[in-house]
Amino acid sequence: MALTSPLPHQAVAALLPGGRLHLQHGPIDIVAEAFGDAPAIRAAYARAAARFAGILDDLVAELPALRSPAADVTGSVARRMAAAVAPFRPAFITPMAAVAGSVAEEVLAALTGPGISRAYANNGGDIALWLGPGESLTCALAASPLDRVTVRAADRVRGIATSGWRGRSFSLGIADAVTVVARTAAMADAAATMVANAVDLDHPGVRRRPARDVQSDSDLGDLQVTVAVPQLAPDDRAKALAAGLRAAEAFRARGLIEDAALFLQGEMQVTGGLALAQGGASG
Repeated sequence: MALTSPLPHQAVAALLPGGRLHLQHGPIDIVAEAFGDAPAIRAAYARAAARFAGILDDLVAELPALRSPAADVTGSVARRMAAAVAPFRPAFITPMAAVAGSVAEEVLAALTGPGISRAYANNGGDIALWLGPGESLTCALAASPLDRVTVRAADRVRGIATSGWRGRSFSLGIADAVTVVARTAAMADAAATMVANAVDLDHPGVRRRPARDVQSDSDLGDLQVTVAVPQLAPDDRAKALAAGLRAAEAFRARGLIEDAALFLQGEMQVTGGLALAQGGASG
């Protein structure tokens, strides 16, 4: 998710058909939902809208630091972003790799409260979840070949994120998509970026450009980001997926993620079996 300044317009909050909450400001576009009795839901949506109103302004105020690998930040969302990416260093990563998941978590925190049994905030496919005892949510993943995942209260997962070269953010790798489930949405967001970067190989048909040539204010600067991937031979697909899988399994062994699914041109690899059941209606 790219952030620019000045802000194009003010934050908007509206109810969608079916009762979900839509929050939009500049590049941030969130669909959120809380479950409970009607007064509790109305109060939750009011809290979420009030908190959302200032989030983009706060982030834009700290953009130079957020685009730097190791700058100090002060805002609550910015600190969450910085904390989420820190465990992945010394590899190059800036707090911007966790912006969507961190914003989703901030909105989710406002949604939870008395009378709410479960809730989620979906920020363009990066999803933060809150589940009361015995509750579950099934989340549709529009940006991933993995159709949906179900998270239960007993699971350690509270965040889902997807990254890849075909997505809305830049990637150093060639994965069509990498979906990560983790204990927080911010951590899932950062990890999905890193695993997607690792799905890669040296191939003459892969086209890359400096990130700043594609987007002048990109936090990736002169790093080469993927802009086109040809149809690959089976051995090349296997090699690229194996590289990404090694990275995902290393993150899983360190407790940074719970599981990941990696997709490249119709093929998939998972870290030891994605531990969330698939199917059911979307939350």
